Amino acid sequence: MKRIVIVGGGASGLVAAIYAKTKDNEVIILERNESCAKKILVTGNGKCNYYNENQDLKYYNSNNKEILSEILNQNSQTEILAFFNRLGIIPKIKNGYYYPNSNQASSIKNALLIKAMLLGIKIKCNVLVQEVMKVKKKFVIDTNNGKIEADKVVISTGSKAAPRTGSDGIGYEIAESFGHSIIDVVPALVQLRAEEDYLPIWDGVRSDVKLSLLEDNVLVQEEEGEIQLTDYGISGICTFNISSLACRGLNDNKSEVVRIDFLPSIQMENYKEFIAYFDERIKLLVNQNMTQILEGMLNQKLVTVILKRSHIDPNTTWDRLETSQKKSLYQNVKLFELPITGFNSFERAQVCSGGIPLTEINPLTMESKEERGLYLTGELLDVDGFCGGYNLTFAWISGMLAGKGVSFSD
Repeated sequence: MKRIVIVGGGASGLVAAIYAKTKDNEVIILERNESCAKKILVTGNGKCNYYNENQDLKYYNSNNKEILSEILNQNSQTEILAFFNRLGIIPKIKNGYYYPNSNQASSIKNALLIKAMLLGIKIKCNVLVQEVMKVKKKFVIDTNNGKIEADKVVISTGSKAAPRTGSDGIGYEIAESFGHSIIDVVPALVQLRAEEDYLPIWDGVRSDVKLSLLEDNVLVQEEEGEIQLTDYGISGICTFNISSLACRGLNDNKSEVVRIDFLPSIQMENYKEFIAYFDERIKLLVNQNMTQILEGMLNQKLVTVILKRSHIDPNTTWDRLETSQKKSLYQNVKLFELPITGFNSFERAQVCSGGIPLTEINPLTMESKEERGLYLTGELLDVDGFCGGYNLTFAWISGMLAGKGVSFSD
């Protein structure tokens, strides 16, 4: 009987363990927390958005999407949905987003743990893995509770994001010890920071916008939806979705600027159309000043910032504005530019960007190309997804492939 050790009892680790367990395999999960799947419980605001039916690769970031497409193929997507069906999870599907019908992330956690228990998988909690070595043909896992031998090892430790859930980056150290390289790891699905004196004014405002990320003055990504304006910069789902590229760019000393259209629902393709729109609007708002006009369209705090940036007296009227002021107003309503100077820490990030290159693993089995019998899954790899179930999808599928890989390879 072969002994398979899974280091990490999170999303990918649990799925890997379930697929790895056969009558010929003893499977042991080593989990550093007091219980498995701690991070699953906080996903989707506690509801666990565990899959998204739109698996277009544009919703993922990686330095090698060609290899990623081999992992996230149609067969693997179909199989992972069937897997959750076999676990007893009934999905609630809303706009392609999959949640457990219970609206509780605990349903996913419990279903995985029940399956692991029924299969006879051994779960050892409060075990801190310190090192993994290869001694002759066996792996030796050194832990705070002694050494464990294994025929094969799956590293499913997660990244550095949300360390309160147990992610401390040990998986990167283990991978490096076996010859793997690491693409710089930075926070992703995280808030972005700026250094402007008006940030405290707009703090707390939520606004539906079109958000564009400019890297070295080149448009690299656009998102549309809600953002949150904060006293340190911006947050919200749209911000999270551009944060991976922004954080990577800042890490590479590139210029990152966010451009915000605060009125995406009103079609104004250029300055001329902007002027025409306001010329018509003030016919309905006779004798109203600029604050009053704009407050019918935008949050009061945001209006204060926009007028300040446009050098417009809040009490003046549209017809008294100079051409330069109208042009500035257009820029700040439709093309507001915010230089990004930083990002929040791993403690605030949901996932990480960067990690082990996909070129260093077999995409069909997740086995390391550097060390036979070593498998790598989930956030350790150079893959991160947008909000909407993408990161969990990759975790499930990479775990599934690893579990199948250890089961059927020599």
